[in-house]
Amino acid sequence: MKKTSKLVLRMILWGALIVLLLFAAKVVFLSLRYSKEFMVREYFMDMGDTDDYLTLPARELAASPDPFQFAVDTSKEMLVQETFQSDTKIKDLDTFLEDTGTWAFLVIQNDTILYERYFKGHQHDSLLTSFSVAKSFNSALIGIAIEEGYIKSVNDPITDYIPELAERDPRFRDIQIRHLLMMASGLRYEDHPLFRAPDHSLTYEFEDLRHLILTETEVVEQPGTTFVYNDYNPLLLGLILERATGRPVTTYLQEKIWDPIGMEYGGSWSLDSEESGFEKMESSINARAVDYAKFGRLYLNGGNWNGTQVVPAAWVAASTQDNGMIEDAPIYYGYLWWGENCNPDSQDFLAVGNFGQFIYVSPAKDLIIVRNGEEYGVESSGEEWVVWADAFCKFAMALP
Repeated sequence: MKKTSKLVLRMILWGALIVLLLFAAKVVFLSLRYSKEFMVREYFMDMGDTDDYLTLPARELAASPDPFQFAVDTSKEMLVQETFQSDTKIKDLDTFLEDTGTWAFLVIQNDTILYERYFKGHQHDSLLTSFSVAKSFNSALIGIAIEEGYIKSVNDPITDYIPELAERDPRFRDIQIRHLLMMASGLRYEDHPLFRAPDHSLTYEFEDLRHLILTETEVVEQPGTTFVYNDYNPLLLGLILERATGRPVTTYLQEKIWDPIGMEYGGSWSLDSEESGFEKMESSINARAVDYAKFGRLYLNGGNWNGTQVVPAAWVAASTQDNGMIEDAPIYYGYLWWGENCNPDSQDFLAVGNFGQFIYVSPAKDLIIVRNGEEYGVESSGEEWVVWADAFCKFAMALP
């Protein structure tokens, strides 16, 4: 019995040693292939949560010199709560929001805040990260850059702006800007490769994203064939914007959107590193909930802000309509915006970020919903964010 116990113990120890050696070998191999900084971020910094903006460098956004203020009508709070609770299993909205890890929740109709709640120490002026909500800002900037002539057309090959890619592989010439916006570029995006780091880790954690997209992107199929939610796409769009406009993307955002729509507070856009200084285009715009709502208002009004056309109306329409790449689903995709098909009377659309960051827009009801949080907090057999989108849509349909 004792001999058997010793043998089992030895096998466990040898197994643990082999696992440790394999892990060490993997770390060394990937450090040589990529960089030590990336490996530190991948294995020791626990990146990928809502506090990343506190440790990453950032390019700052200043508050608008002419801040816009929504009206407030607290008499409608009960209407909002009862409407949310009528078509869902939610018994009490405030309790539901707190229990699901919500940090900020705003319901705005007809330019009036009907319901505004904050949880877990957050408040009106708390800075909140957006994750992939930033992609919808990217889309707006591309539309503005086309309108201003910096970019000729959504049909331009990306190699018109990034010719180095064609030198590495001529198939990059087939990828157009619209393919990046549609998440149908045909570029590789793998979560479990054998001898590479996962692409989702590289695109989020690598400390020189320009170098990454110029060296690591790989064409694996004809563009326009398959929808793949791929974070190389917004990174490439960021490089195109930077080169076409001749300025950092944050600077362009400040000039073309942040100031014109009256952002009440400053904000920031997290960078890959101080040395590289490239915006994390796939995520990481950081702002207040009420200012995210203003971006929703901009799109609610077809890109027009109090008489000034900030984003071309045709671009807003194209960005938020179904691009046809997702079949037989309750949701669709446009140009870095999601859409909701549950309401036959309204083409509702939304910006979505990881852990449940939302800007939901219902033009038929003149409605904007903003939700920020630390987790989705809902159970689903599919995409958790779709549960929230469905709840928002049902609420919009029921709201007077």
